Amino acid sequence: MTPQHVPDAVFHTRVRNPALGGDNPFEWWDISSDDVFAGKRVVLFALPGAFTPACSDAHLPGYERHHDDFVAAGADSVVCLAVNDAFVMQQWARSRAVEKVTMLPDGNGEFTRKMGMLVDRSTQGMGFRSWRYAMLVDDREIVKLFAEPGFRDNPPGVPLEVSGAETMLEHLRARG
Repeated sequence: MTPQHVPDAVFHTRVRNPALGGDNPFEWWDISSDDVFAGKRVVLFALPGAFTPACSDAHLPGYERHHDDFVAAGADSVVCLAVNDAFVMQQWARSRAVEKVTMLPDGNGEFTRKMGMLVDRSTQGMGFRSWRYAMLVDDREIVKLFAEPGFRDNPPGVPLEVSGAETMLEHLRARG
């Protein structure tokens, strides 16, 4: 069962630091669930993995395209979470020209596991990944969760029926 509040977790991210210079001016920066959610209205969508077809071609682009609409409807941020490391998330965003959505790496799957959304995708060679879902979070409280149907280990694929940007945007606009 999904918790009523987002779980405590640490996200290991990479942040640009121009003072470092060189070809790789990034440093590690750990952020907490509080850093992401406390005192904010956050639209978070989670997906099975960077560079995968449905995630790359439909799920992520929809949220990037509607980012400003989410903000106009009262969201403070729009966050994409995947059980991928910070390097992969950064390169995926770059490859898709993502500039507005915040890419949040859950490389160890800590947040995803505590959400009850970690699934085994080993038959596809993907290891453990997030189930596809979207949620509206107000100051760490999960207000609405749209989880895709058929939650289970090793599905042949993960649908994109209810967690897309349009569904979340309709919900956010209806809330006012």
